[in-house]
Amino acid sequence: MPTARGLIVRTQSGFFTVETGQGQYVCQLRGRLKQGPRLGDIAALGDWVKFTILDDGTGIIEEIEPRSRLLSRMDPRPQGEYEQIIIANPDQILFVFACTQPEPRLGMLDRYLVIAEKQNIPAVVVANKTDLTGMDKAREIFSCYEELGYPVLYVSAKTGLNVDELHKQLIGKVSALTGPSGAGKSSLLNAVQPGLGLAASHVSRATRKGRHTTVVREMFPLKEGGYVADTPGLKALALWDIEPEELDAYFPELRSLVSQCQFSDCTHVHEPGCAVLKALEEGRIHPQRYESYLRIRFGQED
Repeated sequence: MPTARGLIVRTQSGFFTVETGQGQYVCQLRGRLKQGPRLGDIAALGDWVKFTILDDGTGIIEEIEPRSRLLSRMDPRPQGEYEQIIIANPDQILFVFACTQPEPRLGMLDRYLVIAEKQNIPAVVVANKTDLTGMDKAREIFSCYEELGYPVLYVSAKTGLNVDELHKQLIGKVSALTGPSGAGKSSLLNAVQPGLGLAASHVSRATRKGRHTTVVREMFPLKEGGYVADTPGLKALALWDIEPEELDAYFPELRSLVSQCQFSDCTHVHEPGCAVLKALEEGRIHPQRYESYLRIRFGQED
């Protein structure tokens, strides 16, 4: 039987839609792949796979290629931890926040960025609704992230400001998008490509209907190349799998200072000789970012 290689672009209830470039095939896993203890999802959205094409036009996945990176969450189950893969091999993750309406919860953005740092995924901040605040106010809110080295795109789905730049950022890449409700993700995706946001929000609503609803994960193709995956529910990505003492490694402005602290187990809260507290006092660390570090470290809500 013929074999092929392709990208998983949709998953639902053990069925995987694989895009080969010459067509799509609905596949299932070969039985041997499911043998043994399961510590996580065997195949996931974004995986490159090799499969056998059956006579009826469906396929059997024979091999999942090694992943370069993944966005996942640990699901604590009675029988042990289980890794749920939201998307494999993303080239980037875009965090969409409104400049206002709703007011941006920067603590949530900081938590998202920790997740991206932890899982080694390049992050882009998208500041939407600049038409409501003006560019000066928008930069006042989000410029600290530019200073940390994160790309920040200032856009407006309503006026079209920098939508072309957002489009360019997506072309040829596998991108995961997330952000709080009301930030304007769907409107931005529709502005990038008509119907794209509508399709993504339809899957998003289906995913959120209830705990027993079949979860559908899907990536949507861009006409110029690349895929966009809407990843709702990212705030449910628990940080419990990050040890408190390693958190400073996921704040770029903190990790460069850790080696200068007097104590190797410094919490950066009260210790003498703490390089982080000194930098905070000297204005080299943004107070809001330090506050986010404390809230995450001590398990407080954003």
